[in-house]
Amino acid sequence: MTSLERFTRMFEHREADRVPIIDSPWAGTLRRWHNEGMPEGVDWRDYFEVDKSETINADITPRYEEKVLEETDRYRIVTTAWGVTLKNFKELDSTPEFLDYKVTTPEAWAEAKKRMTTEDDRVDWAYLKREYPRWQAEGRWIEAGFWFGFDVTHSWMSGTETILVAMYEEPEWVTDIFNTYLDSCIALFDKVWNAGYRFNAIYWPDDMGYKGTTFFSNEMYRELLKPVHKRAVEWAHAKGIYAHLHSCGDVMTRVDDLMDIDIDALNPLEVKAGMKPLLLKEKYGDRLTLHGGVNAVLWDKKDEIIEEIDRVVPALKENGGYIFSSDHSIPNSVSLENMKAIVKEVKRVGSYS
Repeated sequence: MTSLERFTRMFEHREADRVPIIDSPWAGTLRRWHNEGMPEGVDWRDYFEVDKSETINADITPRYEEKVLEETDRYRIVTTAWGVTLKNFKELDSTPEFLDYKVTTPEAWAEAKKRMTTEDDRVDWAYLKREYPRWQAEGRWIEAGFWFGFDVTHSWMSGTETILVAMYEEPEWVTDIFNTYLDSCIALFDKVWNAGYRFNAIYWPDDMGYKGTTFFSNEMYRELLKPVHKRAVEWAHAKGIYAHLHSCGDVMTRVDDLMDIDIDALNPLEVKAGMKPLLLKEKYGDRLTLHGGVNAVLWDKKDEIIEEIDRVVPALKENGGYIFSSDHSIPNSVSLENMKAIVKEVKRVGSYS
């Protein structure tokens, strides 16, 4: 079967030859695997013979000037198209330090909003023309990379404290941000769709939780963000495609609301934060495709991760509706040998034959 066929069956809650296998290794993880024997210039997905999912992206930023403010041997301080000043460290797999934000008031947002136009050049048409025929010929799963909601607003434009306070004190401002982001995505991906480039789902990152709880109440979700999520789902379903939400952290208490707006798939099911994939399968498995749910903390412990795969994958794969991956990404502590063993075991216990 192709990746497209496997993914389609999972979203239809039907069995395939095996569960799809995808993930996101860190840059340092890839370097380690190359040092341990994976050939240079080879797509890691081909090397491990796992599935291929591709994403079509669009630029909805205000396009503020991007420039380097300072550079040393260890870091580079830059401004982003979202108006954020970042310190990017040069070590592989490092986390940037957010130094300053431009869009922190309704007035600043009004200026940014005017800059979020939807001209054709916000889509990389040359890239699509070059790559899309190969994706289709090889039967890859293709998703539209939407960019809207709480997570990307607080983390990449305005700052966590600013947005959380505004959700309480100035909700009209925040909902305007959420809806404008989504409107921009819809306008640009309508262009992509109308140009003949098809995708199988929309996928967007909206981390609403952290360890043990959510950033804000379900009541606030229902008032401010749920209607925006619902609009995105309705747009996807009107095109006959799926809605795939990525939300890190513990969002167990929010899944009923997500099911209420007909979310089709949820990722990454972060076990280490409090998510319970087997309970989700039991409660929602006939309607919700589960993606992830295998604790990344265990991936560098060969015996423990194999035991965990044997414990959860057979149950999660029942009647389709499961995509295998870690519950976040693959850290650089995972050896080539461990990754080979993980893939081999998933193919064994994730088989439907």
